[in-house]
Amino acid sequence: MTTPPPLSASGCPMLHGAAFAAQPQATYDQLRSQGPVGWAEIAPTVHALVVTQHRAAVTLLNDTRTYSKDSRRWAALANGEVPGDSPVLGMMAWRPSVLYTDDQEHARLRWAMDDCIARISPHWLREITQRSALTLIARIIGDGQADIMSDFADILPMLVFAELLGCPPEKSTRMVRACQDLISAGPEAAQGAADFAGLLYELIQIRRAQPGQDLTSWMINHAAALTDEEALNQLFCAVGAGIIPAAACTAWTLHLLLRDDDYAGNLAAGTLTVRRALEKALWQRPPMANFSVHFARHDTYLHGAYVQAGTPVLISHAAANTDPALPDDLGYDNRSHLAWSAGPHRCPAISQATTIVQTGVETVLDQLWDMELISTDPEPLLRHGPFHQCPQTMPVRFRPKSQDRLPTAALAGGSS
Repeated sequence: MTTPPPLSASGCPMLHGAAFAAQPQATYDQLRSQGPVGWAEIAPTVHALVVTQHRAAVTLLNDTRTYSKDSRRWAALANGEVPGDSPVLGMMAWRPSVLYTDDQEHARLRWAMDDCIARISPHWLREITQRSALTLIARIIGDGQADIMSDFADILPMLVFAELLGCPPEKSTRMVRACQDLISAGPEAAQGAADFAGLLYELIQIRRAQPGQDLTSWMINHAAALTDEEALNQLFCAVGAGIIPAAACTAWTLHLLLRDDDYAGNLAAGTLTVRRALEKALWQRPPMANFSVHFARHDTYLHGAYVQAGTPVLISHAAANTDPALPDDLGYDNRSHLAWSAGPHRCPAISQATTIVQTGVETVLDQLWDMELISTDPEPLLRHGPFHQCPQTMPVRFRPKSQDRLPTAALAGGSS
């Protein structure tokens, strides 16, 4: 019998550390024993309420009168009870972006975000993604083995976003390096965030002087009249919310296609099979496992659970998607999952994220058609931390191939 994950010193389930990375579902079962909403430790000495019931999650995500996204309401942080070097501050501390605002201010920033994302041509996005994917495949195709997580899934969305942002080639390497540090769970994450913010500031100045057809130019020249600080944080939000989920979703989709009996051996079905696997991955392995942080504007109750004003309340997208109360015959093609969240803060780039993941997966499977997972473990270890659901590694093997079989564009483009 599997040993339950240890509890924190305060007796709460822990959404961080090695035990959670190894047994996330067991930790969610511990949380469910508290009811629809339960207390968890999300980092050492940092606590939050976590919603594990699908119905309660949907209620909260749509109740803007009761719940706010403004983390300046976080009582423990305001009272100095959250360590200044806590790893959760990078995702939860307030910034002037669409992620942390409410009401009219949120509407203004969301208008700018939606408009700019809508200007991304689907054809252009597919072309960038395919070219970037081929560039990464060219680096490993002759080796016969790779870590498809760190060598491909992690880097692909970074290359795509560097181009979408209009990042000059001489700065692209710095951008990818800063993003790699930013998504790490180590001490380099803070420096990566600072480096990336600094690079975005440089990019804003370049595009103010030389506007182009890119996200940065569209954001700083939008009719919403964003300040440089707002534009920087909007772009920071777009990249942060785009890179990590896209990388994780790419990895989980590939894992399903290479391991799951419903898909393995049927890859000749092509696009349809990839899209079906992607939809199943969004249900089973939502990239943002626990996020959508809210704060009650006043003391309240959520489906019978007491929520005190100023307490952070996270939605466990992972637990809500696997809520035992959901119908058994719901089906993975049903898109009522919460991988993209819900309500007014629902992901604004669902179509674009899906394009990046689907194009990346199709491209790597086309070129490394005999790729197979090395590990036989059906449950890869996750990266540490409460927010993201992402494999630490995903080693694969394939027969070494010549770069000559790749399109010429693969050898000419891309940087990191």
